[in-house]
Amino acid sequence: MADYGDSISPAGAKFATTHWSLVLEAKEGSNQAADAALEELCRAYWYPLYAFARRSGISPEEAQDLTQQFFVQLLEKQFLDSVHPSKGKFRSFLLATFKNLITTEWRRANAQKRGGGHVILSIDEQDPEGRYRCEPEDTVTPDQLYERQWAQTLVGRAIQRLKTEWENQGKPFEKLKIYLLGAKGSVPFADMASDLGTSENALKATVHRMRKRYGEIFRAEVALTVSQPSEVDEEVRHLLNALGGG
Repeated sequence: MADYGDSISPAGAKFATTHWSLVLEAKEGSNQAADAALEELCRAYWYPLYAFARRSGISPEEAQDLTQQFFVQLLEKQFLDSVHPSKGKFRSFLLATFKNLITTEWRRANAQKRGGGHVILSIDEQDPEGRYRCEPEDTVTPDQLYERQWAQTLVGRAIQRLKTEWENQGKPFEKLKIYLLGAKGSVPFADMASDLGTSENALKATVHRMRKRYGEIFRAEVALTVSQPSEVDEEVRHLLNALGGG
């Protein structure tokens, strides 16, 4: 897999305002940019919470209802007042708040199905149970499954961004992605070079650039979910451990 130690941006570049830091700055009052950032984060990261609920023994229908209800309340900023430094990462904040909803508010609100009639994202259309059935039958805890799915979501977003970027430049991403996701040595460079009509050395240089860019994009995705640039390295290490690659 790619080297995630690459920089987010060229040396000396200013750390961009992240989605999560923007949301944290807008806990009070209305901020259109913060609202949009929070909604984007919710749409991207609903599945790890659904998987957590299912692994916790909650039924598929109730897990959908609970996830929907949670994001309705989050987007209405009912939970943002509870943010404090120990929950500074969006990942940590979401799970801690979701657990609280499960143990307290959900039981009282259980009669209000599908987010009380408010739909912010169509979970049904995402086939959440189909995805959950593909989870390996291992012994990981709900918390561990959440962390693993969070990391896999970030990897997926990075891969999609890289795919779009490379295909827009006319590069054969689909053929080369095996060097990001496949087992080392699964496709010899000589065979791929022959298939693409290039030299082995040229192919190795292209793969090196692809891996480097992948690392940059992955770190950029991580940066969107933390509030300070100093948190990125620690978060990357945590995600690699969650994926089993640390």
